[in-house]
Amino acid sequence: MSIRTPLGFVRGLGSAKDGTHHWWMQRVTSVALVPLVLWFVISLLSVSRVDYATFQQWLSNPIRAGLMVALLATVFYHANLGMQVIYEDYVRPECKKFIAVLATQFVLFVLGAISIVAVLKIALA
Repeated sequence: MSIRTPLGFVRGLGSAKDGTHHWWMQRVTSVALVPLVLWFVISLLSVSRVDYATFQQWLSNPIRAGLMVALLATVFYHANLGMQVIYEDYVRPECKKFIAVLATQFVLFVLGAISIVAVLKIALA
């Protein structure tokens, strides 16, 4: 049994003033992913049986390349937001949570950068 008051116990554990922005960004990226994924699936079906040269010519269109980069950036950012929420809700202690969030952000950033560079290399070649 503690002699601390309930107010003393929760002091310093209040709102970090970041939850609303995080929540909104997750919703915005979700809404943005709907048309981007639909475009990607339809586009993938239209070029599914072509050779590399034809695909490269298809992706060299600036609008298509831009949509592909936007899709990749949004997917990796949305994944980062979602994984951060999972870690914050379920991983204890704080040091493991911090390491998990940091490692996930690093891995997703590297994978996103590699993916975007690959798209730009194909589009600009």
